[in-house]
Amino acid sequence: MLFRVDPGSPTPLAVQIAGCVRKALADGLIRPGDRLPAGRELATSLGVNMHTVLRAYADLRDEGLIELRRGRGATVTGTNPADRARMAEAVRHVVDAARRAGVNAEELITLVRKEFT
Repeated sequence: MLFRVDPGSPTPLAVQIAGCVRKALADGLIRPGDRLPAGRELATSLGVNMHTVLRAYADLRDEGLIELRRGRGATVTGTNPADRARMAEAVRHVVDAARRAGVNAEELITLVRKEFT
């Protein structure tokens, strides 16, 4: 799996790293049970702070895409990670569009709830 970040981008590095993992999941390049590089190793290869990588991994864990275990590192979960990755990326696009349109979080949540009913 290839990680790329652009330090000059307005997108935070942790968000870029998490996006690389989501894209790899959506494209089928990584699958349930696959292990991600250790935080220190990835940070060194990208030239970023280790805490930046760990923040990205924590976001992916919170989205249910990976499991973090002390001593075992980050492992892709077995619960439809590709579908979850695509959904997480779609939500990011919707939130960005909502911000550009001046829609606040509560309005967006109301719109989403309306679509579910």
